[in-house]
Amino acid sequence: MQHNVLDARISPYGSLDVLSRLEVGKLLSASQGNLYPLFRSCSLAVLNYGDYLDDGRELLERYKTFDIRVIQEERGIKLDLRNAPASVFVDGQMIRGINEHLFSVLRDVVYTDDAINNNPRFDLNTSDGITNAVFHILRNAGIMRPLTNPRMVVCWGGHSIPPDEYDYSKDVGHQLGLRNLDICTGCGPGAMKGPMKGAAIGHAKQRIKGQYLGISEPGIIASESPNPIVNDLVIMPDIEKRLEAFVRTGHAIVVFPGGVGTAEEILYILGILMDPENSRIPFPLIFTGPASAAGYFEMIDQFITDTLGLVARQFYRVVIDDAETVGRLVQEGVEEVRLFRKKTDDAYYFNWQLKIHSLFQQPFIPTHESMRSLDLHKGNAPHLLAAHLRRAFSGIVAGNVKESGILAIEEKGLFELHGDVSVLKPLDTLLTAFVEQQRMKLPTATTYTPCYKLLSQENTQNS
Repeated sequence: MQHNVLDARISPYGSLDVLSRLEVGKLLSASQGNLYPLFRSCSLAVLNYGDYLDDGRELLERYKTFDIRVIQEERGIKLDLRNAPASVFVDGQMIRGINEHLFSVLRDVVYTDDAINNNPRFDLNTSDGITNAVFHILRNAGIMRPLTNPRMVVCWGGHSIPPDEYDYSKDVGHQLGLRNLDICTGCGPGAMKGPMKGAAIGHAKQRIKGQYLGISEPGIIASESPNPIVNDLVIMPDIEKRLEAFVRTGHAIVVFPGGVGTAEEILYILGILMDPENSRIPFPLIFTGPASAAGYFEMIDQFITDTLGLVARQFYRVVIDDAETVGRLVQEGVEEVRLFRKKTDDAYYFNWQLKIHSLFQQPFIPTHESMRSLDLHKGNAPHLLAAHLRRAFSGIVAGNVKESGILAIEEKGLFELHGDVSVLKPLDTLLTAFVEQQRMKLPTATTYTPCYKLLSQENTQNS
């Protein structure tokens, strides 16, 4: 299949339009050296606007001849694009939002490598070091609003959802926008785009200039390429720092229906909120969807109670088919957060007090060995079991859509997950339902090929 392509040379807007010669030199070196493959793949994902894929390899294969280079000029830099997707150009000019996203990729990929990974100031083996790194990446991206009251609502949900779920996510976003609340998502399509689109209308009605923050990471950006509503884009170096960025910058979380990635996010936030060290910290968490999603959230609620226990239910509310109530509850919850932050003298723009266990922070590399060694047993404290389950879902996401995971499955066979039947059986039930509801991948393939099998001492279950 032929795909229309164009060549172009573009200038940056925003933070990269004024650079020192030293900074230009670093950009040139990084973008043409060992960081080039990462820079190229993330840039191509950004440019693949409107054509979302679940397989990063397919995207790279589709645009084999795509090339992007940093060009030094007297007044700074430009990007030279060869054989770029033509859909991001209007009358020969790149859509400004896509231009901004492209330079955000350059900014974050280079900054993370130069200022974080190669800086002894950040000890990425410690919890405090990782949190400091997350803070500095976000601050360098200019997304923080230090003189603004809490108003950032993180919205999670699937990138492949039916029309009624997408429309409902817009309705919720509209209610949030009318209440002067901003939106943060994983920046892709589906439940990540809907709330932003709805909020944009609500903000327009209230004459508000809203913030639409998208947080991504290199391994997932191809399947969740930024939608053009995003006006602040940050590329975090890995999924764990991406998730931490969500909970440190957000003041409330709304979860829409989704698949494995959404389940991973639910387990992440529940594991943090269930940690006894966070018992006094308010953090509104709402699960919501249209009437057709009632069964979905019953399934999620059942999985949570079967694995983490009934106590987990106190940390979230389920609201079905009532966008206005969601907006009101979020507004009330955010006000509670504001009062708590004010009382404890914590920053409004970054949640420093939240304790995040190292199991949630240290990057999890899904290999056959690491997946096999996950401790999926009821003997764990519930918040630690949530951490291991989160890693299991992360590995399944990798096996589904990430190039490294796909290659590992092709080479060594299915990932194996070991644990108690009381944990594995609910996990198997949930994953099977995701397959049946086509929530594993975008429904472009006729069948889903599983990347995992579940094993216990009592029996073997293949999914």
